[in-house]
Amino acid sequence: MLTMRLPLSATLSLALLAPASLAQTAPATTTTPVKGAASTATNKTVSALAVEVGSVVKGRLMDCPASLKLSVNAVCLYVQTPAATLRPLVKGKLAARAGDWKTTGKASVLLVKDTPANFVMLSALGDKETLVVVDAAPTVKAAAVPARVAAPAGVVKGQPYVLGSDLVGVVKVSALGGGKYRLSNADQGTLTVTVGARAAQTEAGAVELPLAPATDGKNLIFPLAGLRALGCTTTPNGGVLTVACGSDSVGLKPIVF
Repeated sequence: MLTMRLPLSATLSLALLAPASLAQTAPATTTTPVKGAASTATNKTVSALAVEVGSVVKGRLMDCPASLKLSVNAVCLYVQTPAATLRPLVKGKLAARAGDWKTTGKASVLLVKDTPANFVMLSALGDKETLVVVDAAPTVKAAAVPARVAAPAGVVKGQPYVLGSDLVGVVKVSALGGGKYRLSNADQGTLTVTVGARAAQTEAGAVELPLAPATDGKNLIFPLAGLRALGCTTTPNGGVLTVACGSDSVGLKPIVF
């Protein structure tokens, strides 16, 4: 059986359900039985559930304690029956729609698989008195999903790249304009590249890069494998890569879009 759980924040401040705080809520006078319609403030599913529960607990409508901070849909019943006796009756009435009772102290909560979900809560007011609450289950807001950074035009998803600024101290990156950049190292010479093109130029002649460089409008985004064209090597080193060009080296984390 699928068990639906209320989040901790949705247990309705069960600590507030201590008999000392709720004993005074028992109605001093007889009120209208629950078999009629529930409060006009309730929604249809809560109202229907309250009628179902009321038919087995035989309670009397009462004002819900403000300390419970229930919704305006809540229905509260005063019942002169122990909570231990009511639990199997309520669960049996609701059958497959009911989850499992979750008990904390003197309060028990049963999640009901209505659409939307509701719950029934029993709180012992004394040995033979119980407060019965029927209300809509609090909704849990989905965690916000961080917006994915859009891959710059021209990059190949799943391939590692480095920013030109990550190569400071090893490779000097100079913008030449028109989408062209010069990468230079004192020991390894120079490499001239063009954004969006695999063709590149070294001091020894033309070469072809494994992937075309790209840009985000501010930075050169260079394919990690393309550093070999400048004579650089890459070596894994724990959680980073060590890029070595001649006698210079730097540790960095490649970017994978």
